Amino acid sequence: MDSGYYAACAGLRAKSQALEIVANNVANLNSTGYRAHQATFRSLLAAPSGPYGNAITRAVNDFGVLGGSRLDLAGGSLEQTGNPLDLAIEGDAFFALQSAKQTLYTRNGNFHVSTTGQLLSAQGDPILGEQGPISVPSGAVSVGPDGTISVDGAITGKLRLVKFEQGANLDAVGGSYCAGGESAPTPTNRATIRQGTLEQSNVNPMSAVVSLITVQRQAEMLQRALSTFHSEFNHIASTELPSV
Repeated sequence: MDSGYYAACAGLRAKSQALEIVANNVANLNSTGYRAHQATFRSLLAAPSGPYGNAITRAVNDFGVLGGSRLDLAGGSLEQTGNPLDLAIEGDAFFALQSAKQTLYTRNGNFHVSTTGQLLSAQGDPILGEQGPISVPSGAVSVGPDGTISVDGAITGKLRLVKFEQGANLDAVGGSYCAGGESAPTPTNRATIRQGTLEQSNVNPMSAVVSLITVQRQAEMLQRALSTFHSEFNHIASTELPSV
């Protein structure tokens, strides 16, 4: 019975964490450039003896079931806005930006120009070009397919576009930002910039809502299992322990 109680406890904890992930995806259905988070689970190989013996039991008792989450890097749909500073990427590249003291990456091309002429992200962080932060003088802005920025026909900079190796595990850093973690990005020229366009979230609304309902029901089932074990423990304590 103890192992069943711990298993239900571990399952409920994992489902609670998964519920947070799915709920966050649903909340960001309309967030520009958002990448869906997917729960990952650790796999363990049980051994009959030795230092790794009974690995499954130890994992259950330590509540170490959910391994974390990873980003779904599939592309989202493109939506035309007509705003010359709205940029979308066709391909698997990312925009680079400077946030505090680190370089982060995003697919959210909802940019604007500050009062000092600096190109900023929607959150107000400087967008990086090949030579550092990009300055955009006043005038008619044109962005070429390769990321070259021109104002009234004069080139003012070029967006830094980077890509990660296939299978890279990027770390979400709030909103639509991500960090490379242990994966180092490399410059790429195999992406195309679409001016006057934004990439929408890649979360599938139907799948996200179905997942939310499914995880909620699984968590409720595990809660009922814990209640059953608790009631049984109380019954044993009240009827059998006094006779010992």
